[in-house]
Amino acid sequence: MKKICLSVVGMYLSLLSALSQTTPNTDSSYKRRKLKFEEANIVSSYYKQDGNHAAVTGGIGSQALTDLSNSIDVKLTRYDKFNRKHSYSLEVGIDHYTSASSDKIDPKTLSSASHADTRIYPSFNWTMENEKKGTTIGAGLYASTEFDYKSFGGNINFSRKTKNRNGEFSARLQAYLDQVSLIYPAELRTGVNQGEHDYATTARNSFSGTLSWSQVINKNLQLMLEGEVVYQSGYLGLPFNRVYFNDNSVHVEKLPSSRLKVPVSLRANYFLGDRYIIRAWYRYYKDDWNIQSNTLQLETSVKITPFLSVTPFYRFYQQTAAEYFAPYEMHTDADNYYTSNYDLSKFNSSFYGIGFRMAPPKGVFNIQHVNALEIRYGHYQKNINMNANIISLHLKFK
Repeated sequence: MKKICLSVVGMYLSLLSALSQTTPNTDSSYKRRKLKFEEANIVSSYYKQDGNHAAVTGGIGSQALTDLSNSIDVKLTRYDKFNRKHSYSLEVGIDHYTSASSDKIDPKTLSSASHADTRIYPSFNWTMENEKKGTTIGAGLYASTEFDYKSFGGNINFSRKTKNRNGEFSARLQAYLDQVSLIYPAELRTGVNQGEHDYATTARNSFSGTLSWSQVINKNLQLMLEGEVVYQSGYLGLPFNRVYFNDNSVHVEKLPSSRLKVPVSLRANYFLGDRYIIRAWYRYYKDDWNIQSNTLQLETSVKITPFLSVTPFYRFYQQTAAEYFAPYEMHTDADNYYTSNYDLSKFNSSFYGIGFRMAPPKGVFNIQHVNALEIRYGHYQKNINMNANIISLHLKFK
């Protein structure tokens, strides 16, 4: 973090100066507005998966997992004396999961430390928009904590609209500074008595830069092109993931200490009359672990009534295997790096489902401040014998 700290601060200050030259609004009709509540969102979801390629047990065994997630965010706005709009967003999320494979880290215990865990992740974001110039700057802070993983991050961003407001350029820098607890499989713990609270930790850092351009082509079509570069360094594996070699020996997953990722994506929204919106998204991804992937997503929003819409969606994903991946008992002593984590294998996946959204003018169930209600269901499946289901509920308050 120290190596990039001055660069990040310098860029933030240069972005800040883009709006600092604005002259105050001297119009006598101007009224300085205080902090105002804009909206709040509550999202709850339940996720359940199954499969037989658990990384904890070397690429075999149950992948059964459940996750209950809840988050709430509150958005506030105000205008300063230069008539710039400040937006503040505070979000707090809590996830609780249970995992059958994590219970195999130490099979001699009744239940290992990470069989079930709770993750708490607060975040804060601020943006300042100069509506007259069409420029926006922003910054955010993020934290996440669970038993074996701690993450702290931040971002800065800048955007500028064209004179006719039909196009917009955006830039974003982001950094995450994480700590991984070194919880090894029970049979591979040597020299140290790993108790419940005395695990050593090691760093994992991620830095990314994103550029995007969005353009209104005509009244029906909008496009956005986005490119990103992500660099990770530090401990990039997981210490409790076993790898079984072809001589029946067991090892801890070992991966390179750096990774460079380059995704590029194109998004299109097409408005087909007043009742239909077609959204399409394509992404190409490549990294220096020899993974390449393609993602295609289609979503159609159909208005049944002016206040009720239905949204079916489908996403297809395909990736090649990392050069360090091999299945159970297929690695050899000649391998410098090794993993049997099937997230790094070759596979295809599909994710499809449907959403229902209602936003009546008098509020959901005639509750005036409940602005919208959305329910979504999705089914996820890989062609390597893994599947999952997720259902989510979203309430918006205005």
